Amino acid sequence: MDLALFYYLLLGFAVLMYVVLDGFDLGLGILYPWFKSEAERDHMMRSISHVWDGNETWLVFGGVVLFAAFPAAYAGILATLYTPIIIMLIGLIFRGVAFEYRFKSHRSKPWWDLSFFLGSTVATFCQGAILGAVVQGVEAGPGELGALEWLSPFSIFTGFALMVAYALLACCYLVMKSRGDIMARAAHLGRQLVLAIMAILVVVSLWTLLANTEVRTRWLDGLNFLWLSPLPLLSALFGWLLYRDLDGQPHETRPFWLAVGLFLLGFIGLVVGLFPYLIPHQMTLWDARAPDSSLLFLLPGIFIFLPLICAYTLWGYRIFSGKVEDFEEGY
Repeated sequence: MDLALFYYLLLGFAVLMYVVLDGFDLGLGILYPWFKSEAERDHMMRSISHVWDGNETWLVFGGVVLFAAFPAAYAGILATLYTPIIIMLIGLIFRGVAFEYRFKSHRSKPWWDLSFFLGSTVATFCQGAILGAVVQGVEAGPGELGALEWLSPFSIFTGFALMVAYALLACCYLVMKSRGDIMARAAHLGRQLVLAIMAILVVVSLWTLLANTEVRTRWLDGLNFLWLSPLPLLSALFGWLLYRDLDGQPHETRPFWLAVGLFLLGFIGLVVGLFPYLIPHQMTLWDARAPDSSLLFLLPGIFIFLPLICAYTLWGYRIFSGKVEDFEEGY
């Protein structure tokens, strides 16, 4: 296999793993205003206390792959998106500090709750805005707008869209990990968010098709739409099944996997539309690739550490599988 293509697929895998795994624990922070009691929030925090920091491994891994395998794209993206990336990192830092201090505080606990909510919300919005800016094809390097080059109606919309998507994933996670009132409320919120996310998928898809000639050509030329039609059809099916499963007697585990399936289908659709570009309209993966000697040098580390990361991730989720019990100790 072409080494550049291998690292492109590896980068996509890392991004997908981060979005799915860190998505639900960021989503729990976004859901905080809908769960007001201290006991409910304690329960939500306990449900991710064993995984939240490990989930962020994939963000670091993806950044390392982009930096080492596609240095030109890394430099171009960072020069344009430096501001939202820094804001995102500040949000993640506030969120991590709030997580650590919340379990050890008494009088200041409401302030750490607020920090956890704001950190999760800001980090998620920035991730969505970064995605929207990349899909839209901002100029690599500082442009006329300087630090605000990434900001546009589309990137703002995708920022809020990702907040809805992460909140939906969090609702499905709570259905899987909780009982009683928390489970019922998460299912009720999840049903509303399913309708919102399906509408958002339609808007983003049409917006991208109308605004991006290359994406429109990829999807609509010749028989392409016929070959690619399973993606929107499966997305509609998954959305309907997810809405049905989040009823008054919600299925406990299936909604989470259906939500993950929606993320996976959306991600595949995004890759289909943008391939082979890392920076749309400007830089393909072959333009941005590092020399073969560098790509070969990275391979031993990839083959050692990627299986290790996957193994301890799977082991951690296996050990802490099942419902969260309120009598358990905190963090």
